[in-house]
Amino acid sequence: MSMLAEDSAVMTKTKELCAQIAAEPKFQTLLQTVERFLEDDAARLQYQNVHERGEELHQKQHAGVELGAAEIREFEAARDALFKNDVARGFLEAQRELETLQRAIGKYVGMTLELGRVPTSEDFAEAESGCCGGNDGGGCGCSH
Repeated sequence: MSMLAEDSAVMTKTKELCAQIAAEPKFQTLLQTVERFLEDDAARLQYQNVHERGEELHQKQHAGVELGAAEIREFEAARDALFKNDVARGFLEAQRELETLQRAIGKYVGMTLELGRVPTSEDFAEAESGCCGGNDGGGCGCSH
């Protein structure tokens, strides 16, 4: 039987993990925060305008165009106003927390697939320090 079969142990445990995440009160709060933002047309428009303006400025900078002080001040003022909007700020914080959760779970699963076992806190510490996982008694075992 394939590990990806609907009734495999791996898929059963994956569904259990998903159910646990969905049942978490903090997760439900984050979803409500995102939903509140999606229902608030003014906050969404404000966010979209700041995001698009930020992208424009980034592209100009990347193209070697020097940004004018006025356009930088204008962007910063719009960004500051966005952060003062409770709905938009809540959305940004919820989005950041959800992305962090997704990365952490992905990292855990990815390291499990790499190592062939459940990673330890030491494995994560080595990965964060840039070690490539050599097993030579504490050295990195890789040539940079």
